Amino acid sequence: MKLNKENLSKKDLWQGYILPAFDVEAMVNKTKKEPIWLHMGAGNIFRIFPAVLQQTILEAGLTDRGITVCECYDEEIIERVFTPFDNLSLSVILKTDGTVDKKITASVAEAISANSQRERLMEVCSAKSLQMISFTITEKGYNVPPNLDKANVLVVVAEGLAARHKAGAPPLALVSMDNCSKNGDLLKSAVKKIAAAMIDNGSAEKSFMDYIETLAFPCSMIDKITPRPSNDVSEKLTAEGYEGAEIITTKKGTWISSFVIAEESEYLVIENDFPNGRPPLEKAGVIFTDKDTVEKVEKMKVCTCLNPLHTVLGIAGCLLGYKTISQTIEDKRLRALIEEVAYNEAMPVVTDPGVINPKEFLEEVLNKRFPNPFIKDTPQRIAEDTSFKIPIRFGETLKLRKKAGLSNKELKGIPYFVALWLRYLLAVNDKGNAMPVELDSGAAEIREHLKGLQLGHKSPYDLKPILSNVVVFGIDLYEAEIGNKAEEYFAELISAPGTVEDTLRKYFL
Repeated sequence: MKLNKENLSKKDLWQGYILPAFDVEAMVNKTKKEPIWLHMGAGNIFRIFPAVLQQTILEAGLTDRGITVCECYDEEIIERVFTPFDNLSLSVILKTDGTVDKKITASVAEAISANSQRERLMEVCSAKSLQMISFTITEKGYNVPPNLDKANVLVVVAEGLAARHKAGAPPLALVSMDNCSKNGDLLKSAVKKIAAAMIDNGSAEKSFMDYIETLAFPCSMIDKITPRPSNDVSEKLTAEGYEGAEIITTKKGTWISSFVIAEESEYLVIENDFPNGRPPLEKAGVIFTDKDTVEKVEKMKVCTCLNPLHTVLGIAGCLLGYKTISQTIEDKRLRALIEEVAYNEAMPVVTDPGVINPKEFLEEVLNKRFPNPFIKDTPQRIAEDTSFKIPIRFGETLKLRKKAGLSNKELKGIPYFVALWLRYLLAVNDKGNAMPVELDSGAAEIREHLKGLQLGHKSPYDLKPILSNVVVFGIDLYEAEIGNKAEEYFAELISAPGTVEDTLRKYFL
C-alpha cells in the first residue's frame, strides 16, 4: 500500500481508506495552468484542514482546481513528504470514541520550494486566475525581518506581489489562517512594511504601495488540534501494510510523515473579502462573515475558550512530567486551574459572536476535545514559542477587563500562569530534576534575566523588568494589577521541589 497516484486506482489495496472521488490528474493539469489558491506553509495543519476542505468541494464538483502549496521556512518538508508521495497525504482523524477515519487527500496540485523554485513561484503569484494566498506560518512568522531576507516567507510573498503588480494581474486576498489576534491586520501591516522597504531600495516601483492598498487582508479564526504524528498511529498503519509511515524530524525540528493526525472538531471563520473571487468553501463548512464577527470569534477562541487553556496545560504538563494533553486535564488541579482562567477571568469579557456559542464551544473543549486520549498531543509541543503567544492569549484578556472596568486584583489563574511560566523557564521540573525547555527564541532575554535562580533561592531577585515588559505580556502587569501577585506565586513556586503540585492544590482545589 504505497501512497502514490498510480496506486489510487487500485481500490482493492485501500480497504478501510477513503479515496479521492475526482479526477486527480485533470485537477493537477488545470491547476498548474490556472492556479486559484496558493498556500504558504506546507505543515501538518495545512495538509489536514485547508487541503481537505478543498478536496471536499472538488468531490462535490464545485471546483475543478486544487491548491498550490509553497514552503519557505523548512523546505525539507517538500522533499520528504510531498515529492515522494506525488503530493498526496493521508489524513487520520482520531475520534473521541476511538474510531478512526483514514482519508487520502489529493487536492495539492503542486508543491513548491520557495528558494529552489522561485521562478515558478513568481509565475503562480502573477497568474490572473489566482484568487487568494493563504498562510499557516505560526505567530512568529509575521515578524518583519530587519533586512529583506530572501528566505523569509513574507519577503517571498511581497516579491510575488510585486511580480503580480508588474504583470497587471488583478488584486486578490491574502488570508492568514494562523492563531493571531486580528491576523489579517497583522499580515497587512507586515506586507506594507516590506513593500515600503522594497520601494526604498529600488526593487519595486513606487506604484507598488498603491497596488498593496487594493489587496484584501481578511481576518480569520482557525481551530483544529493537530499534534505531531504519533508512533502509535505509525505502527498501526505499518501493520496494515501501509508503506511510508515513518516519522521524520527535519533538520529544523519539524515532525512530519506521509500521514497527518488531528481531532474531528474543526472551525474556520473568514471575513468575506475576496476581490478576485474565491472557492465556495462554505460548502465544506467554512463560515464567511463580516470582520467584526470574525474578531469576536477569534477573541472567543484565542483569548478565552481554547488557546490560553492549551498554553496553561502545556507549561504545567511539562513541569509535572505529563506526556499528553489528555493526561493533564485528567489532573483535577489543572482542570480547576483552567476553569478558573476560562469561566471566572476571561468569559466575563467574551462577546457572543452569534455564529458560534462561546459556552458551548468551551464545554466542547473541556469535555470532548482536550480529554480525547487518542489525540496524543504533547505538552512539550504546546509549550513551544510560548513567549509569542502570551500577549494575545492572556494580555488581551487583561486589557479587555480593564476596559470593561473590571478589577484584576482578585485574579488567581492568569497571575499563577505567569509565575508558572517563569518557573518553567528555569528548566527544572517539579521534582527538581533538569528538563528541556522547548524552542522559544522570544524567551532568551527572560531566561538570561532569570539566570542563577534555582529551587530554594531566596530573595532578593527582581522580576519587575520582566513583569512590566509590555512586549512580553502585551500590557505592564503592574498596571494590570497582577504583577505583585505573580511575584508572590513565583516566590512559592521557586521555594522547593514539589511546589507546583502544592500550590495547585492550595489555590485551585
